[in-house]
Amino acid sequence: MSRPVLSNRFLKWLAPLLVLVVAGYFWLLFPALPEEWRKAGSPELYLTGLFGALLLLVSMVFVLVKRGGGGNQAPFWYVAHVLCASVGAVLIAVHGAGNLSRPPALLYLAIVALMVLGIWARLRLSSRVSATFAEKHKSFAARATDSDQPGREAFRKIIDDKIDVLKHLDAAANEATFSVRPIHFLCHPFLALRYHRFARQEQSMLGTRKAIPASQAYWRALHMALAYLFVLGIVIHVITVTFFAGYVADYDLNAITWWHLTKW
Repeated sequence: MSRPVLSNRFLKWLAPLLVLVVAGYFWLLFPALPEEWRKAGSPELYLTGLFGALLLLVSMVFVLVKRGGGGNQAPFWYVAHVLCASVGAVLIAVHGAGNLSRPPALLYLAIVALMVLGIWARLRLSSRVSATFAEKHKSFAARATDSDQPGREAFRKIIDDKIDVLKHLDAAANEATFSVRPIHFLCHPFLALRYHRFARQEQSMLGTRKAIPASQAYWRALHMALAYLFVLGIVIHVITVTFFAGYVADYDLNAITWWHLTKW
């Protein structure tokens, strides 16, 4: 079956290309633009930032699709994830009008870190992950089962607890292959949290994270943390410009040219 694919060669050139696009815009095109395209907060740049933020949020659909069981749609949404995030990052840079002296400029750092980490994971880390799935690691063996009767009992209890919770969480699922998805947290949050806690205890006893390099074990957690921080920053920025327009404009009410509800 044919499916959309982004080659490693494309990804290698993506980050330098985006840097050149943004640098070329501000060094060559920006000085010659009309004032409304050079003034932060103008209606034109407001809409540019809004569209850029939407593209960045669209890129997060890939996470929901992948974790939601839509494996056959994941390749398409991965391509959308990369392309929408790239275009959205450029539009956010245009929206900022080169102003790096205000707190929202910190969002640029999150965007850059997300892109660098994501490209590195695809180009360098993916082969290491593939090798991990293709090998039998001795440290994956249950340490608690090696001549340790109390440990074996504790491990067996965790599995039994997982099976018991899974009967109420998803009766048709198999404990050996099941993982908690966002839909489970929405429909049965307490059961999902309990199962997730048991799964983490099981991983700790098996030593799965210690069997692989720290970069492989924690890169995704770091990537997701940066993404959540970025979304939180976007939400805070939207709230401030919408409800605290006076504060954003340093209480120069004539400078408030963007759509807002209050001028607090």
